[in-house]
Amino acid sequence: MTKTAYIHHPAPLWLVAFSILLPTSFACLATSATNVAIPHISGYFGSTIDEANWIITSYMIANSCLILMSGWLENLLGRKRFLKIFIGIFTLGSLICALAPNLNLMVLGRLIQGIGGGPMTPVSQSILLAAFPPDKRGIAMSLYGIAVMVFAILGPTFGGFIVDNADWQWIYLVNIPVGILSISMVHANIEELETRKEVKKTDFLGMITLVLWLLSMQVVLDKGQQYNWFDCAWISWLAGFSVCALVFFVIRELESSAPLINLRLFKDRNFLIGTILSASVNMLVFSSIVLIPQFLQNLMGYTAILSGYALAPRIISCVLMMIAINPLMKIFDNRILIAIGFFFLGISILFFINLNLSVSFIYIAIPQVLMGVGVILVFIPVSALVLGTLPKSELTNGASLHNLCKSTMTAVIASVASTLVARHSQIHQVYLVENLSNFNLVFQQKFASLLHTFMANASSSFATIKTNSYMYKSLLTQSRLMAYVDVFEMFALIAFLLIPLAFLFRTEQKTQKA
Repeated sequence: MTKTAYIHHPAPLWLVAFSILLPTSFACLATSATNVAIPHISGYFGSTIDEANWIITSYMIANSCLILMSGWLENLLGRKRFLKIFIGIFTLGSLICALAPNLNLMVLGRLIQGIGGGPMTPVSQSILLAAFPPDKRGIAMSLYGIAVMVFAILGPTFGGFIVDNADWQWIYLVNIPVGILSISMVHANIEELETRKEVKKTDFLGMITLVLWLLSMQVVLDKGQQYNWFDCAWISWLAGFSVCALVFFVIRELESSAPLINLRLFKDRNFLIGTILSASVNMLVFSSIVLIPQFLQNLMGYTAILSGYALAPRIISCVLMMIAINPLMKIFDNRILIAIGFFFLGISILFFINLNLSVSFIYIAIPQVLMGVGVILVFIPVSALVLGTLPKSELTNGASLHNLCKSTMTAVIASVASTLVARHSQIHQVYLVENLSNFNLVFQQKFASLLHTFMANASSSFATIKTNSYMYKSLLTQSRLMAYVDVFEMFALIAFLLIPLAFLFRTEQKTQKA
């Protein structure tokens, strides 16, 4: 195994960082912005929401597959050529998405986008860790956090602004000039590795198994609620196939002499704990990105841009914390910062257990500020610690495996959160429907009042039908509201339970080996 020293860059470090993080940030931005635009895209192509969800699914599958292959591809192609090729692929996918005349080509464009965008996150993290000296890694991870976390959080606001003020295609068109600029900046500012490991044969069987696992898992997650999960035979069989593919993949990678990814990196305590905590942060952040806009648009009647603005305060607090986090990491134990970060995350989510249909915009915005503080207090110290005890030769592999876990958790939580809301809504309907009874005096009074109102402009029979419909709609709304509260309670509890894990980190950094 060859030794790799810190690479001397003729360009200043800030320019190196900007060159690699520019395409990474727009890849993250396009991912979360697409979620807001799905209703508009499905309407444009005349498809159902379930069909349009493949726009998200295709990206996640390609993204996850390429994340694990990024280390091998970087070593095969060379860092500079690797970056230019995959930024070009991402840009091509964006162009296809913007010009797609039908849903099939749109899905193809997103698949190509995922292929190009998948490797950017782990490779940018490994480049920053290798380029910045140890005493400046806090700054490096702050910049990385802006590109990955802040731009992902910015996505719903950006997407909402686009779909409310222009055509949704602009979500993808903006990536084209950014991609061209990024390729030129990588060519000018990113230096090739001085030495590379000898390229080993590819584990194609492991690669195929990985694709089959991710594809089957994502189909189960996407279609499970629609087909009532395991009450449907083909969902059950596909879920079983997905589990078998995962088990085979793990065994294959552990036994192979040339694995696609080194799963034994999980033996490193910092890497294991850091991956669990990073995946948990993704779960908490992206569940709120999914659920809060749903609540605001479906129950409160907010437009896409207003729901995006409601999440915007967390962007401001994230940026401010990015400025403060590096000095804080020098003063305080990183484990304490991580624990405080999860406390802030838990408190911010607890705000939403008091949701009702009369909450103000300010009430939604205040916890977003706390969440932004908590995200950075966790994300940056964890990013600095998770790869800090790995050998330098395993940095890219470690970053790939770390980001695969985060990407998979994001895909899972988007489906699980929506499913929990749907299931708990049904449970609350069962209990609330008991109140729609002639033996309930409050119901009788409300029904009589509505009936009298509707009879002013309609016949008694039509007014009765309309009153019953209104009461049933109110039942559905209240049960859905209570379901959101239940789910937010679960996530708040998870945030608090994760606090002790922060103290399992080893803060003393081992000397990294080549």
